[in-house]
Amino acid sequence: MKDRLYTVTQLGRELGLTARAIRFYEDKGLIAPRRAGTTRVYTHRDRARMILIQRGKQLGFSLSEIRDYLDLYDADMTQRTQMRHLFDAVSARLDMLLRQREAIDQSIAELSEIRTQAAAALAVQREAESRAAD
Repeated sequence: MKDRLYTVTQLGRELGLTARAIRFYEDKGLIAPRRAGTTRVYTHRDRARMILIQRGKQLGFSLSEIRDYLDLYDADMTQRTQMRHLFDAVSARLDMLLRQREAIDQSIAELSEIRTQAAAALAVQREAESRAAD
């Protein structure tokens, strides 16, 4: 499997991406396919990088943050620096998401209270209108 090469179409099909998306990541320098004549071919390493890119995007990391992470992987074969960077980045992202969830929970509580108050006010108005009609 490590020796397998993929065309942009094959890689896209396997990863659920368009050829345009793959070329976008190539243009951003996140992957660097080889050439077989005029055809771009992607290696197992490119495929693995694309999986990491997709995962990073799903978790809300910017392309710059993803690039830094991938660059560390290339620079430090022991992966110690990469794991430290990953730990720090994931911790910061998790902290931010927890703060956002807290803010969302607070907004939901406030909106629920406002809705309850508005419903009560509408009920009072309907009752007053009903009495006035009698």
